[in-house]
Amino acid sequence: MPGSRYRLTLLISVALHALPAQAQELRIGTSSEPSAIDPHFHNTTPNKAVARYMFEALVFQDEKQQLTPGLAESWKAIDDRTWEFRLRKGVTFHDGSPFTADDVVFTFERAPNVPRSPSSFGGFIAGKTIEKVDSHTILIKTAVPAPLTPVDLSTFGIISAKYKDATTQDYNTGKAAFGTGPYRFVSFTAGERIQLERFDGHWREKPHWKTVTLRPIKSDPARVASLLAGDVDVIEQPPTTDMKRLRADPRIAVTSTYSNRVFYLAMDQFREDSSFITGKAGEKIKNPLLDRRVRLAVSKAINRQAIVDRIADGEGQSAGQYMNEAFYGTSKTLKPLAQDVAGARALLAEAGYPDGFKLTIHGPNGRYPNDTKIVEAVAQMLTRIGIEATVETLPPANFFTRGSTGGANQMPEFSMIMAGWGAAGGENSDPLKNLVATFDRAKGLGSSNRGRYSSKAFDDALATALSTVDNATRASLLAAATEIAINDAGVIPLYFPLNSWAARANLLVTPRTDEFTLASEIKVK
Repeated sequence: MPGSRYRLTLLISVALHALPAQAQELRIGTSSEPSAIDPHFHNTTPNKAVARYMFEALVFQDEKQQLTPGLAESWKAIDDRTWEFRLRKGVTFHDGSPFTADDVVFTFERAPNVPRSPSSFGGFIAGKTIEKVDSHTILIKTAVPAPLTPVDLSTFGIISAKYKDATTQDYNTGKAAFGTGPYRFVSFTAGERIQLERFDGHWREKPHWKTVTLRPIKSDPARVASLLAGDVDVIEQPPTTDMKRLRADPRIAVTSTYSNRVFYLAMDQFREDSSFITGKAGEKIKNPLLDRRVRLAVSKAINRQAIVDRIADGEGQSAGQYMNEAFYGTSKTLKPLAQDVAGARALLAEAGYPDGFKLTIHGPNGRYPNDTKIVEAVAQMLTRIGIEATVETLPPANFFTRGSTGGANQMPEFSMIMAGWGAAGGENSDPLKNLVATFDRAKGLGSSNRGRYSSKAFDDALATALSTVDNATRASLLAAATEIAINDAGVIPLYFPLNSWAARANLLVTPRTDEFTLASEIKVK
């Protein structure tokens, strides 16, 4: 009835403006949830974003991923292979124990070695040794010049040496979840909520919000409905289909920025018998993805702009490399590869597959905006060139485990995947080290190289770049290494999304390139 519709509209309007400021309570609807509270279990954005509330790094990154002092109040290069970090005094963990160099030494030992980690933090620590000078000074020594050491140390949180025997489950239950961050652990109910409370003993100015509840709402429509109904105060990654009307709604404040994330395709390049590839009649065939011409055909089959326009509703940018060219160390010559169906078919024929073949593309379901739709679109585009592609999407935890170490001999299981990667630092070395470098657990390289692409030319170029101290020279070397990988179609970039948040109109969310939603950066207007 008309009167009922009026009352419903009024109730929604009141709910949107009734900010619980007196209670200092903030409720955030997240688009995904972490696989663990353990800050070192999984090098992925949902885990790192939640960990940031409780566990602090030696070096912080601001909203544009520029470095600022954290638990280290200063740092400097003593020589080209030695860095000195002076630690902040007067900092305590949530259980009251003091923060010292011993905690940093312990963290360096633990972070690369968490059992069953789907994607380790080892790449940020490999090649570095730590030496305690005194209770609040450490030296980081590297085998070769490592100008990115401060960036590496901004990617993982410091934990207390007091809990040296703690397991990932001990962090999930709160038994060991004592960091130095602005919020302390209250509870974690998987699939429902994470509850945090302000740590009033924090060394910095305390945030406005006394309590924070993070509610994973993976369904895009449900996240928007929760905001409009007043069940949450802020949502991240509002669905692209709703962005136009949300921006026009006076009750809603939308903020956006460019992202450090790339959506990409990784392809099996380490075995001849690939689990999810067959000939057109279902017969076994040698893995076609080992052939550069086939990988290049896959890239040429993709209409990247159509994915941005039709699936992301224009909220993104076609990708020709692994980071937006606004970031340091990207190539200025690489452009998104245009769709070329005829050229792709010709490459397949040249490689010995004139009739194509069958494969399954795997992806996560509910980890990224429109993730299933992206996989389905890629499958349709591949089918046009003769690669008969089917789609299987999985819950994120299952997908990343099977796609990383869940297969035989702890190797990736899938033949082709679609996933996303958000760079840990503000430069192109991060995706190059993690997505593209040859997998080497000891060196901490290729930790998320889920297709096991390997190129000596690329690895040599990257190694030179990573050991080059001069910033301008390193930038050009990183760009050159990127061009090798892209021209080899080792890992295929699709597009860069736009990071957006929607909140009640009287809240101001600081948009971040790393996608983190941090209560301390959400202000009352």
